Amino acid sequence: MPHWPRASFRQWGLRPSRGLPRSHPLSTRSEPSGSPGTRRNREAKQKRLREKQAALEAGLALKSKLSAESSTAWTPKEIVLYDIPTELGEKKDVSRPLPPAYSPRYVEAAWYPWWVREGFFKPEYQTRLPQSTGETFSMCIPPPNVTGSLHIGHALTVAIQDAFVRWHRMRGDQVLWVPGSDHAGIATQAVVEKQLWKERGVRRHQLSREDFLREVWKWKEAKGGEICEQLRALGASLDWDRECFTMDTGSSVAVTEAFVRLHEAGLLYRSRQLVNWSCALRSAISDIEVESRSLSGPTELRLPGCPTPVSFGLLVSVAFPVDGEPDAEVTVGTTRPETLPGDVAVAVHPEDTRYTHLHGRHLRHPLTGQLLPLITDTAVQPHVGTGAVKVTPAHSPADAELGARHGLSPLSVIAEDGTMTSDCGDWLQGLHRFVAREKIVSALRERGLFRGLQSHPMVLPICSRSGDVVEYLLKSQWFVRCREMGARAAQAVQSGALELSPSFHQKNWQFWFSRVGDWCVSRQLWWGHRIPAYLVVGEPGKGGSEDCWVVGRTEAEARGAAADLTGRPGAELALERDPDVLDTWFSSALFPFSALGWPQQTPDLTRFYPLSLLETGSDLLLFWVGRMVMLGTQLTGQLPFSKVLLHAMVRDKQGRKMSKSLGNVLDPRDIIRGVELQVLQEKLRDGNLDPSELAIAAAAQRKDFPHGIPECGTDALRFALCSHGALAGDLHLSVSEVLSSRHFCNKIWNAVRFVLGVLGEKFVPQPAEELALSSPMDAWILSRLARAARECERGFLTRELPLATHALRRFWLHSLCDVYLEVVKPGLSHCPRPPGPPQVLFCCADAGLRLLAPLMPFLAEELWQRLPPRPGGPLAPSVSVAPYPSAGSLEVVQALRALRATYQLTKARPRVLLQSSEPREQGIFEDFLEPLGTLGRCGAVGLLPAGAPAPSGWAQAPLSDTLRVYMELQGLVDPHTHLPLLAARRHKLQKQLDGLTAQAPPEGEAETQRQQRLSSLQLELSRLDNAASHLQQLMDASPSPEDPEPSPAVPGGVGPQRPCGHPLVRGQSG
Repeated sequence: MPHWPRASFRQWGLRPSRGLPRSHPLSTRSEPSGSPGTRRNREAKQKRLREKQAALEAGLALKSKLSAESSTAWTPKEIVLYDIPTELGEKKDVSRPLPPAYSPRYVEAAWYPWWVREGFFKPEYQTRLPQSTGETFSMCIPPPNVTGSLHIGHALTVAIQDAFVRWHRMRGDQVLWVPGSDHAGIATQAVVEKQLWKERGVRRHQLSREDFLREVWKWKEAKGGEICEQLRALGASLDWDRECFTMDTGSSVAVTEAFVRLHEAGLLYRSRQLVNWSCALRSAISDIEVESRSLSGPTELRLPGCPTPVSFGLLVSVAFPVDGEPDAEVTVGTTRPETLPGDVAVAVHPEDTRYTHLHGRHLRHPLTGQLLPLITDTAVQPHVGTGAVKVTPAHSPADAELGARHGLSPLSVIAEDGTMTSDCGDWLQGLHRFVAREKIVSALRERGLFRGLQSHPMVLPICSRSGDVVEYLLKSQWFVRCREMGARAAQAVQSGALELSPSFHQKNWQFWFSRVGDWCVSRQLWWGHRIPAYLVVGEPGKGGSEDCWVVGRTEAEARGAAADLTGRPGAELALERDPDVLDTWFSSALFPFSALGWPQQTPDLTRFYPLSLLETGSDLLLFWVGRMVMLGTQLTGQLPFSKVLLHAMVRDKQGRKMSKSLGNVLDPRDIIRGVELQVLQEKLRDGNLDPSELAIAAAAQRKDFPHGIPECGTDALRFALCSHGALAGDLHLSVSEVLSSRHFCNKIWNAVRFVLGVLGEKFVPQPAEELALSSPMDAWILSRLARAARECERGFLTRELPLATHALRRFWLHSLCDVYLEVVKPGLSHCPRPPGPPQVLFCCADAGLRLLAPLMPFLAEELWQRLPPRPGGPLAPSVSVAPYPSAGSLEVVQALRALRATYQLTKARPRVLLQSSEPREQGIFEDFLEPLGTLGRCGAVGLLPAGAPAPSGWAQAPLSDTLRVYMELQGLVDPHTHLPLLAARRHKLQKQLDGLTAQAPPEGEAETQRQQRLSSLQLELSRLDNAASHLQQLMDASPSPEDPEPSPAVPGGVGPQRPCGHPLVRGQSG
């Protein structure tokens, strides 16, 4: 893990905390000194101060929130362009002064091509970094569908993933982030078919398969590049040399291998079953492509291929006459009268007394007059409707299960194209199913078997790709057995081997896999991976009742399998390859390992698989993540990743999911660059929306963006997106929120411009550990910086990015700009200028920009490149590979140096002990004991085991809730000399405090600065009081000068020169 000689600055007594930083007595005893009454008074006073500080910070946070909410007003800003000639991939020229105001187009110019050319995004480069950890971090981008362009939902995924990737890269990990795109079988074919019809009036089936595929590849080449451009505009630090596409050669090999292996393992089979069917697409579709639309009552919908609107949300009651009893009938309710020709039975509950007398009897079909059995089944709900249901096994999953239990043969009455089949009779054959619906209802009326029509709430399955109502059809398809693999996936989460975050998703995961059915992977498309299965023409299958199918990586392999199966020479057999393609989700489920070269054991697969983290939208948990886990575990023997982070859905102002079919998607580039309403409307018209959909989408745009979208910039968009937590629910992102982040960018811009002006051209930065702080405010701002570093690190480690974004806002806006800059400005105008503030300002700008870099890469790079170079050269050629500030080990350094300064240990090198209650934290410090002693200018640094008693005669203070530091003072400090110096210093600070307290409280930001200054002085006084109390104890315990005695024993032996020799202490001499 990289270490930070930069933002871990904590002057003693100024430790950041959620409220007012508390002072910590430097005492040789574990309890504070003084009487119980004194302690109670001091604690009560500190509590009041903490409450006051907390209220102050809460007010600042509220002010920030109100400011963000009121930032809807926008005046166009001057656009500044970077106009210095720079070759693509050359480093940007930063020799000119910064423009007076932040302009995203200026800031974002030229950096990305340079990053790529320098190889900063490649794991091979990161092995050369001085902060290299030797650890790996790997992710794959959820491959976006190559169906046009990315929307704001994709931008959320990219912003979150890139923040993690950049942070790990700056830490020194070897990072691989694999780019890729998905061929999106159904979506892409639907888009190309619409385009062909719109531009040329041609349907797919009027072309040969080869000609149509050439059109799709042409479209892919034209549109695929747009996605890459969007990813670059978003600053995604992907390794482009490893880019893959789910239809490229490597992916095709992986898909074929996976299909064959699953078939050989008995996990893939062919069967005739009910599938989700889109009549408009004439293909089976996956569950994720079925949208459940709730209807509260009668609703008219326009559907593709149907000449008139169709009514849904109505329950039709139909009479089934009882055979042999002219006046007896059973009334059945149905919302789908078009499936009546496919009915093969009527079912009732066995305990429903209304129908007990009819058990075993037959009913007459109301249309055909055929006899249908009345069967009993406990699945029937007697209290719903009439308690009797018609059974249509060929067009209902529930009826199929019921029919199978009773041995009923299904009757298919709806064809692939949505028309009625010949089994319905000549009067219905060839009619659109919803036209046939009206004809069937009319026939029922004519026959006197229509019993009424009433409003009925229902859920209608809609194909998200075509907008058509999904039918359930019996089709011979290829299926993957999921029960065994699903059980392993459920067990992985239950055992903790697979972590889902947020954890509330575990319930859905377990429920879904407990009920997972077999997965239909056949698709009746031309675009996609053609199934590597072959029909052996003229040969019977198993049992002689089915077709004979064989599977092979090549036709030759399949022919050999056919020869073994039939016992005939392969050359005599005729093979026909399955014309269907595989479900897109099949190839997507292989992506984590196929993108790394599987099935070959490539170096990338060895090094970076399993992936370190999968981050994606929560809507893909089951359909993509679940299938990756199933197939990854089955085919590679390992979970494809051990951690899954799921973000919320991005929705529009109406709460709808972003969808191209709704026309409510936003191109992130429109928010980045700004766009006029007219252009937004033109984009809609150039799309493939139906006229009715176009009108609705255009009206929504005019309402949401009456003046268009102002230019916000990439960094502002990324920052706004990352500010939403995974637990915050669906994300309703507003442009005003992104504008608030742009204002934040401008504030950072102005702050760094000011800092650069203060530093000047001859400024030479000092190492962080050598900073000479000239005032309590210097210490205070560095403590704020350390706090920000800790919060950012915590946000990345816990994968809660809002912790980092909030910490950065608090540091840059409230601590640095609102307080510290205003405090030091008057002093910087004096001559000679105090040396402390410029060094502190450099430190804040340097570390603050590196903290910001994973979230705002362009702004951080632009400003960081302009900071004065350090002696010996910059930390790194780019902020993207500079060490990320860590507030860990060097907080100890600053605390030790502060202790040395307090007790004026100018030459002595006191021994030091660190004690942590966390074994992991203790282990981290083991490797840095010698550097800590060197940087802290101390003697031997050792570790005191958790629970061991505090050494006598040593100063102590906590650095955090788990970490405490001890410094030897006995024999090194003369209390008689030092106490008067502390008293003089205290008198001076007390006068300053009294003066501030006597002032009438100002208003606004001036009061904020006054309160911060009061806090700093009070903490400094508390620190001095603690030091004086400790010195007094040393003086009382020490022998008189006339009767010297040896120093008391301490851990590490007697005397300051001996190394730590205490049996409980492990350390190194410094």
